[in-house]
Amino acid sequence: MVEADLEVGAAGEAQQAEVWDVVVVGAGPAGASAAYAAAVAGRRVLLLEKSELPRYKTCGGGIIGPSRDCLPPGFELPLQDRVHAVTFSLDGRFARTRRSRKMLFGLINRPEFDAQLVEHAQKAGAELRTGATVTRVEQHGPAVPDRRTVAVVLADGETVLARAVIGADGSASRIGAHVGVKLGQVDLGLEAEIPVPPSVAEDWKGRVLIDWGPMPGSYGWVFPKGDTLTVGVISARGEGAATKRYMEDFVARLGLSGFEPTISSGHLTRCRTDDSPLSRGRVLVCGDAAGLLEPWTREGISYALRSGRLAGEWAVRVAEANDAVDARRQALNYAFAIKAGLGVEMAVGRRMLAVFERRPGLLHATLTGLRPAWNAFADITRGSATLGGMVRSNGMARRALEILDKRMDTSTGVGPAGRGVGQRERSAPEASDSPATSASTEASVSPEASASPEAPEVV
Repeated sequence: MVEADLEVGAAGEAQQAEVWDVVVVGAGPAGASAAYAAAVAGRRVLLLEKSELPRYKTCGGGIIGPSRDCLPPGFELPLQDRVHAVTFSLDGRFARTRRSRKMLFGLINRPEFDAQLVEHAQKAGAELRTGATVTRVEQHGPAVPDRRTVAVVLADGETVLARAVIGADGSASRIGAHVGVKLGQVDLGLEAEIPVPPSVAEDWKGRVLIDWGPMPGSYGWVFPKGDTLTVGVISARGEGAATKRYMEDFVARLGLSGFEPTISSGHLTRCRTDDSPLSRGRVLVCGDAAGLLEPWTREGISYALRSGRLAGEWAVRVAEANDAVDARRQALNYAFAIKAGLGVEMAVGRRMLAVFERRPGLLHATLTGLRPAWNAFADITRGSATLGGMVRSNGMARRALEILDKRMDTSTGVGPAGRGVGQRERSAPEASDSPATSASTEASVSPEASASPEAPEVV
């Protein structure tokens, strides 16, 4: 229940201030998931969002198995397409398409998806306030009536009080800054929503493209969503001009330059360091605000949903804590739960990124040429396996990654903890420097025109 504490006004009159059990800042997948988890536990929850909903977010919109598994009961995904095939290419060359009879993952538009998650949180009992910009949180000082309370200060000067606060306010999080989140990997993503005619949309239906890009650690994607293609690229921050050229070249060789995007946007993704805190006092962080995403692919929706749910569950316990020692114990339990699950997956993802940055051709050849590698990719996207779990339980996968780690250490001085740097190597001959025409590039990414024989279907 909402509690009331006594405050003394300027005239000396006693005033009652509402104290929420849990206040969640940010109504994206992480925040909505956290609000839902706390609300279904019977707590009074306030969800604060600075924008009006629905709102656009730069995001490919891929919903993999782990994301589906974390959705509230009865949640119906607003799928725009169901993916059964993936075309892989190496900077526009050596394209090959892999297929699966079972759906690999689904594609959604973030405005609809986020709004639906918020609706489920509201149905569970959470209260939503949009247009509420949070400037800071305070755990000490005149705005805080006691040690069990956190003050959330809004841009209009209003102060909201809570027993626990969850920061889910994105990669430039104010709550993350309060907690002291440390970031070790920052990448720039560019994306365009491109409407296409029915003939083009039909060619992409049920199939996505993943292109390993020209800069270390970069890649591009095409995600079909009905009559619109979501096209984007991502690479390390600091390569802004090169990233923009990659995006322009990518769109051109896909034959899409003649179509006007409805939205063109950019976004920074940020990964936490291993020792980055996940809480401070009665304040927890999750999702992008905590720097939680997969380092290699930069996939963030499943990390947001999973960490948000855990944050909501543990925030309930923090809210119930009667003193600072108990609150810290519950916050540490939340951190342990994150590190034991998502932290392990992120550690393996960093190792994969280091390999990918140095040897993209090797990974391309492995995924397109080796059936076990494709099966592993399919299992991970469907949610029947995780990258971390696969490395732990599969001796062959573990040994292969260890060998690659050793080769990286010996040849480049770059180990599994760092981003790979240096000249990228190709496993196939370099293509001509002249740009491909739209027609020839369309053929290179078409399943029917793939340079290699079609891979056998995965059952």
